[in-house]
Amino acid sequence: MSEIINRVANSPIITLNLEDYYREEERIVFDLKDFLFQGLILKEKDFREALKDLDWGRYEGKLVAVTCTADAIVPNWAFLLVGTYLGKFGVEYVIGDLNVLEQYLFEQALSKIQLENFKNRPVVIKGCSKFPVPLFAYGRVMALLQCHAKSIMYGEPCSTVPLYKAPK
Repeated sequence: MSEIINRVANSPIITLNLEDYYREEERIVFDLKDFLFQGLILKEKDFREALKDLDWGRYEGKLVAVTCTADAIVPNWAFLLVGTYLGKFGVEYVIGDLNVLEQYLFEQALSKIQLENFKNRPVVIKGCSKFPVPLFAYGRVMALLQCHAKSIMYGEPCSTVPLYKAPK
């Protein structure tokens, strides 16, 4: 009787799982529409007073997307002013929607990848994830790895789709 050999486990393939880079903190939208007068305009004095009275502690430990979902003209300084309050509490935030927040978070995480570990190695970018990994992250990791990896595939190590092979 011959021994069963796991060729996937013994291969030089590196599996890159993007869900390992997913931050699990709660995401919150800070929507400036809630501060608009009649849903149309931002009154500076009223806005400043409302921000002073807000319980900023409820944002601590969370990731915040500062945006305005109303179809209104909101001056840029209003978003920045919200950022000053969040910054006082050490809250990590972006100005933009939740998609912008996810892009920011993955850009931060992927910038820490040690690309030399992938030099001339076959790489599988794992496809399945229990977390919502944005398409942006897949594109960004592809761009980072393409200059280093011998080959890049997508999927699971036992069933992959070839994407890239370095020229010889």
